[in-house]
Amino acid sequence: MEEKALKEVRLARAADVMTKNVVYIDGNETAANAIRLMKEKGVSSLVVNRRDLEDAWGIMTRKDVVSKVVDPGRDPDVVHVFEIMTKPLVMVSPGLELKYCARLFNQIGIRRAPVFDGKEIVGILSNTNIFFAIEV
Repeated sequence: MEEKALKEVRLARAADVMTKNVVYIDGNETAANAIRLMKEKGVSSLVVNRRDLEDAWGIMTRKDVVSKVVDPGRDPDVVHVFEIMTKPLVMVSPGLELKYCARLFNQIGIRRAPVFDGKEIVGILSNTNIFFAIEV
């Protein structure tokens, strides 16, 4: 890979490559409803709404469905989103350079993080977004 191309990716920021399509769901919804919503919207994760302003957001991913519903043989019509989601979330700032996002993802073992501008979630940054930002 050309040194310049990697440097440009490492200096790009979360807002430059994030997915702006954020889909939300309530924690009391069933996993079956969440699966339908993820398929309908073509997304691999859902941000779980806060119950109130003092609450933290959560996230439910395809991996959560596979490892916490399918693998143990649980019924997705009975399992609720709050039972399988991750909460609280690790979030990144829109201005955070991708090299730091990649380092954060690697160090704590996550694949995606909502992008939070201090007031609202403005996107989702995934390792796939970072990967496709590399110009070769």
